[in-house]
Amino acid sequence: MFRAIRRSQRARIVNNANVAPREHTMTIPITALYAALLVAVLVCLTTRIGLLRAKTGISILDGGNKRLAVEMRRHGNFAEHVPLLIVLMAIVELNGGSTLFLHVIGIGLVISRIAHPLGLHHDQVQTPLRLVGAVGTSLATIALGVVALLQAIGVVA
Repeated sequence: MFRAIRRSQRARIVNNANVAPREHTMTIPITALYAALLVAVLVCLTTRIGLLRAKTGISILDGGNKRLAVEMRRHGNFAEHVPLLIVLMAIVELNGGSTLFLHVIGIGLVISRIAHPLGLHHDQVQTPLRLVGAVGTSLATIALGVVALLQAIGVVA
């Protein structure tokens, strides 16, 4: 009898018989939406580098090619900023952040991260699109950082 009980308990554990069926709901759908859109931007930036490397035959670094150097910085700048911002969005969303706030930040971030590489050129330091991208990214970083901090210390939900 002892063995039979143990076997049946093992069967329930293996078959998840003790777990009530539940629907799979996404915990951070807003962050997921903007992360997916930003991944599309990243894929475009990465593809541009790959195509240019294939065309020029330069496999490592930029080989002195200014166009490749610019494409690498466009990609690099994106990769330096966006992952932390996605993590911050997820933290704010998981801690009950405002849906409106998250959408405003998400839309602003997508616009900023599309504008920035379009405005980044080797021969022009200041362009309107680069400014929009840099300022928008900075504002999103500050806003998400402040809200995450306020949530962490219990000032806001």
